[in-house]
Amino acid sequence: MRFNPKKGISAAERLCSMSKAEIEGMLVENADEPYAAQIAAQITKDMWSGVSITTTQALHAEVEKALENEQLSKDERKEAVKKSSARVFQALRIDVNNEYEVLYEFLEKLPNALASGGRVAILTFHSGEDRLVKKAFKEYCRQGIYSEVARDVIRPSAEECAVNPRAHSTKLRWAIKA
Repeated sequence: MRFNPKKGISAAERLCSMSKAEIEGMLVENADEPYAAQIAAQITKDMWSGVSITTTQALHAEVEKALENEQLSKDERKEAVKKSSARVFQALRIDVNNEYEVLYEFLEKLPNALASGGRVAILTFHSGEDRLVKKAFKEYCRQGIYSEVARDVIRPSAEECAVNPRAHSTKLRWAIKA
């Protein structure tokens, strides 16, 4: 899950070093995971019992176990496990790659890279990234650094999503430097 496998610790190592509260917080903050508490409890329970969670399959199995007792139909559970697994992998990827820190640093330096009247557009792929961009743009506009920012997010059309299914979660925000 690391962008550079030679740098930093693996997702498995990171997960093993975290407490239940840290895992839950990571899942909420990085992925808005609705079952964060259940998944964090299952992971920490099994790690303390000696279960090795070093592969994506093992982590997916933890999500399945965590959602076993949820009041869901078989089809709903299958879909919930699929979506929760994707969010767990996303949260871990964001964590091990320090993606929010990198984005925050970029947003801090961005105004200095733009000339007066310069325009910037940022495409985000999940709500956590979008929140950071939206907050930074609004703050810079309030400070007078940006003269204008997108009031509403721009989403892909149904046609674009049909051609490129990965586009469905994207959001575009723009700003103009004062």
